[in-house]
Amino acid sequence: MTGTARVDAWLWAVRVYKTRSAATTACRAGHVRVNGDRAKAAQPVRPGDELRVRIAGFDRILVVKQPITKRVGAAAAAEAVEDKTPPPPPRELTAFVPMRDRGAGRPTKRERREIDRLRGRDTDD
Repeated sequence: MTGTARVDAWLWAVRVYKTRSAATTACRAGHVRVNGDRAKAAQPVRPGDELRVRIAGFDRILVVKQPITKRVGAAAAAEAVEDKTPPPPPRELTAFVPMRDRGAGRPTKRERREIDRLRGRDTDD
């Protein structure tokens, strides 16, 4: 293998994105940073480079251990990347909010009043 790889090809090869075109689109949109700078799709990455990839509103911090350009098995892909992403903050437990089943139809008048009562919207008509 060579000492460098295109950033979009590497992100696809280590299974960060499903397709290479999705990785290229992310680079164009500015969601990929290499060592703190916005990366174009053809920018080379080397071992030791730090990538910040914005996916679904969260940043993933990845360090290149091995530049690969071809899609490989999951075990080999895991060896080519070091994930330094901090764990997500713990979700605060909220009070139980009852939900209606999808497709259950429109609530009856009685069910609507119970829902309003549970949500703290007591309205005495």
